[in-house]
Amino acid sequence: MASSSQFTSNTQIPLVHQYDLGEGMLLQVKVYKSSHDSNTKVELQLRNCSKLFLLHWGAIYHGQTNWVLPADRPVGTKLFKQYALQTPFVKSGDIFFITIELRDQKIHAIEFVLKDERHDKWLKLNHKNFQIKIPEGVKIYSHTSIPKDLVERKAYFLWESMGRPRNSPQQQQENYEVALRDLQSQLSKGISLNELQSSFQAPGSKRAADNKESSSVVDSVTSSSYHRRHDVGQWIHQRSQGKAKISNLLSPGEGVGNGIVKWLLDEISQKEKDAERSLMHRFNIATELTERYKSEGELGLVGIMVWFRFMACRHLTWNKNYNVKPREISTAQDKFTNLLQRIYASQPDDRELIRLIMTTIGRGGQGDVGQRIRDEILVLQRNNDCKGGMMEEWHQKLHNNSSPDDVIICQALLDYVRSNLKIEIYWRTLNANGLTKSILRSYDRPIVSEPHFRIDSKDGLLRDLTSYLKTLKAVHTGADLESAIETFLGCSSQGNHFMKAVRVNNVGDVSSRLQECMSFVKMHADDKNIGPLMEKLLETRVELRPLLLASHEKLKDVIFLDLALDSAVRTTMERGLQELGNTHGIVFFISVMLQNLCLSTVGNEHLVYCAKDWYRVSDSYKPNDEQWALQAKAVIDRVRLALSDKSQDYHKMIQPSAQYLGNMLRVEKWAIDIFTEELIRTGSAATLSLLVNRLDPILRKIANLGCWQIISPVEVCGLVIAVSELITVQTKVYAKPTIIIANKVTGEEEIPDGVVGVLTPDMPDVLSHVSVRARNSKVCFATCFDQSILRNLKLKEGKMISIKLRSANLVISDIGSDMSQAHFIRSSIPQGTTLTRKTFGGKYALAAEEFTVKMVGAKSRNIQYLRGRVPSWIKIPTSVAIPFGVFETLLASDLNKDLSNKVSSFSRLVNSGDLSKLQAIQEIIFQMKPSSQLINELRSKMKSSRIPWPGDEGEERWNQGWQAIKKVWASKWNQRAFISCRKANINHDHVCMSVLIQEVISADYAFVIHTRNPSSGDSSEIYTEIVKGLGETLVGAYAGRAMSFIVKKSDLKSPIILGYPSKQIGLYIKKSLIFRSDSNGEDLEGYAGAGLYDSVPMDKEQKVVLDYSNDRLIKDKGFQHALFSKIAEVGKIIEDLYRSAQDIEGVVKDGEIYVVQTRPQM
Repeated sequence: MASSSQFTSNTQIPLVHQYDLGEGMLLQVKVYKSSHDSNTKVELQLRNCSKLFLLHWGAIYHGQTNWVLPADRPVGTKLFKQYALQTPFVKSGDIFFITIELRDQKIHAIEFVLKDERHDKWLKLNHKNFQIKIPEGVKIYSHTSIPKDLVERKAYFLWESMGRPRNSPQQQQENYEVALRDLQSQLSKGISLNELQSSFQAPGSKRAADNKESSSVVDSVTSSSYHRRHDVGQWIHQRSQGKAKISNLLSPGEGVGNGIVKWLLDEISQKEKDAERSLMHRFNIATELTERYKSEGELGLVGIMVWFRFMACRHLTWNKNYNVKPREISTAQDKFTNLLQRIYASQPDDRELIRLIMTTIGRGGQGDVGQRIRDEILVLQRNNDCKGGMMEEWHQKLHNNSSPDDVIICQALLDYVRSNLKIEIYWRTLNANGLTKSILRSYDRPIVSEPHFRIDSKDGLLRDLTSYLKTLKAVHTGADLESAIETFLGCSSQGNHFMKAVRVNNVGDVSSRLQECMSFVKMHADDKNIGPLMEKLLETRVELRPLLLASHEKLKDVIFLDLALDSAVRTTMERGLQELGNTHGIVFFISVMLQNLCLSTVGNEHLVYCAKDWYRVSDSYKPNDEQWALQAKAVIDRVRLALSDKSQDYHKMIQPSAQYLGNMLRVEKWAIDIFTEELIRTGSAATLSLLVNRLDPILRKIANLGCWQIISPVEVCGLVIAVSELITVQTKVYAKPTIIIANKVTGEEEIPDGVVGVLTPDMPDVLSHVSVRARNSKVCFATCFDQSILRNLKLKEGKMISIKLRSANLVISDIGSDMSQAHFIRSSIPQGTTLTRKTFGGKYALAAEEFTVKMVGAKSRNIQYLRGRVPSWIKIPTSVAIPFGVFETLLASDLNKDLSNKVSSFSRLVNSGDLSKLQAIQEIIFQMKPSSQLINELRSKMKSSRIPWPGDEGEERWNQGWQAIKKVWASKWNQRAFISCRKANINHDHVCMSVLIQEVISADYAFVIHTRNPSSGDSSEIYTEIVKGLGETLVGAYAGRAMSFIVKKSDLKSPIILGYPSKQIGLYIKKSLIFRSDSNGEDLEGYAGAGLYDSVPMDKEQKVVLDYSNDRLIKDKGFQHALFSKIAEVGKIIEDLYRSAQDIEGVVKDGEIYVVQTRPQM
């Protein structure tokens, strides 16, 4: 065992990991690396621990998962069942510790769990082993490598970000060591010492530097890795089981039509005449209607929110011919916000909507809260001798009908006084907040004069207007940050001023951490260096979250504070955007904004997993590293998908109510049309989108991605047509060669007849069905990552363009409209393929050895051909099939004769052009009954092939299997397949369907291999895409990209990753059967037909939101490399067997590889 003294003088400051074990217990693990050799010391400390723990541990080598047991072991270590070590903790004072010294250079990490000996319990990290990685080949900087003044400046920023606490000498030393470790970590990631020195200001120069160029000020915090990591997984807020998602709420029901609660919106419209009399009337009406809406669910709240947002945006009248006391307004307001508070507590799924409503109103208040608005304006006028003119006009308005406008007026007066009475400053503040002269004149008590104060009253006016502004905010602006903090803490005004404090009950004990955070936020709200402020705003929201989840009397004050913090995060980020320059800074602020959005969103699973994954990306940041850029690109692509989904959900949920109510209330059309769009723009999602858009081109440049990903490389000419979704035009026939610009491509569509090119910002997988069919049809198909290029292309709508290939990019140019188009029309339509109608061979079911070209399709024959010809480590699932002709025979039998006549009748209508009857034919097929001969033969073949017979589990299970078989047969009549046959001049009546039956393999991963690179046509490269779960998310209509890699056939052990995954959803299934379509209309020469017909599992797949942050395929490079090489070898073996390029589908389960399908690659 190495001597401990070895580690004293030549050891670097340790890398430290900390874990909160609950019940106050803290585990700290320090990893020391010797500077003169490769020895490592790992020190584990347990604090605040009252239990006796054993360390159950082992080491792992790079690329392996099995534990190895190091020869050097701490004293007292025992062997446990030959596969682990157990070491007792040694007590020293209040700390329990273990020191492990490692000399084996191959050790990549140690893994462990803690065993509570007394209670025989095991303590794990999120149900997994703790893992501590050993620094390997990383340059660790010693004390002497980093200037002391830089460490001190870093420690100062750390201390400042903690709210400037009074630290003991020991705490100061701890801050110094943390600062040093953070700087070492940054240096190890490639950030230069000069960059670090320029990014930190000396403590004494902070205020002086405020007037300098602020780019480094904005980014300074981001060069530190000392950012608190939150357990974002605990923030997941799923919608309640059984609660309909937004997209399903839009079907008409009782009282609901076209996605609205019509009766509620009609009643709002009828009551608006009364509501416009005063805010008191509006709040009272809203309380009554909201109490009654409850049976209408989510859409009722949408109606209230839309109404109040129209009001807040000044599209409705606030006061008309009615005098009301401010305390009456605040009392009505208080009653309404109390109701919203109760709904927030009792209906968690509606919390996001409640937040949207509460942003349009103030908190209100009982007793003297509202009355003080009247009383204190009189005191202000008396103290400062300003009883006439504009101040008297404002006084009369305040007495008559106080409103949120008064907050703006008061702020404008303050700015006017601060500027030494420059009247243009007064008007600038009013106009910037939407108040014009005409609005001021429109009040029942109009304000037509300008303010005129004496300069010698400046100090008194500043004092009294500042205090009065707090009073106004306490009532009218619940989401104002300063007011919200003071209200939350129990008092909205401090000090011995002439005005009494507006007191409210506080929410109970507030943690010192939360108070520290709020203190920092108030102190630094206007800092130009926004990094520490942003981090502290987020931390305040995190500390506040437990109070938002609990039901208590002052919940609404917590909500208003959280709304104010949310808004402050957004506005702070927006004022710092202009000066934000470096990549690392953008990476940091994306993390803050993403977490901020997670905290505000119901149904936030996708966002939470993005935030977790972004932690991983942030921690692995390497400037100008291609693989890092590819990983970051995948995560921000997924963020974009989540933001797009959220935007679409908002439009579906909110815009119908805005349209209906806006028209009823005679709101201007432009305001109605942009209602939801503007609502989205006021939230954190829009700011996050700006950051993502700023980072995206940087990542593309680092990763050498260019502006295009070419999925089907074909040079074409055509007429530009722009569409929203490709699927909306898949049935069209274009007479001229057409290039479609489609905003959305799911991957399942059929490319319309006459289309020679499809360009999209969407990201279908290169091996999705639509991509395969595009290459098969010689259609140019590409994803464009540059929005400016797409905008320019859309401007060319109706014009002819040409698309040429240049390396990995497309070159697009205008051509004359009179150019001959005949050639392009002919080349876009495949030549007709003659199908021979298959006949019934007398058998209703076949074992695999009976598969022949007359009986089953190529899918079944190919899988049988592989059996016995591939190495045993390539697993081939056992199969049986229902052969050609069984469907037609069964349909024509006496059992189903009536159905047969209906199918024939509707088929004639379809063939004459009525595609709406395709679904009717499918519905008829679903009614078919099986013959006893089919059941008996299928049972016999499945049992003899050792495939589970579903009928053994009961009649219901057989019915599920029979339904799946019928769905496969019915898929002959899906619209996509019919159109494809028509395009290829294939006689649809001659298409016959056999059914391949296999056991479903519950895949960890699914992959598709093309043994010739489909993007470049390079036959020396194997291209593969891989996803978590079942492969339907890869080939079907599931948003996001699969992970992809290429391998040279001459070097299968060297895979090159092209892209990381951004799929949002994984499909998983219990032990089941799958019924695969296997027609005679697929895999024909010149016509692939990929994905035209359906393969149907007997049981419904479970959709799981994917978490990549701890996925072994992403994090374990050794496992990744080994698996990819193995998959590539599968491709090479099967290609060699067929002596032609192959399109291969397979899965990975527990490290084993299964091939479920292969076909010729088109």
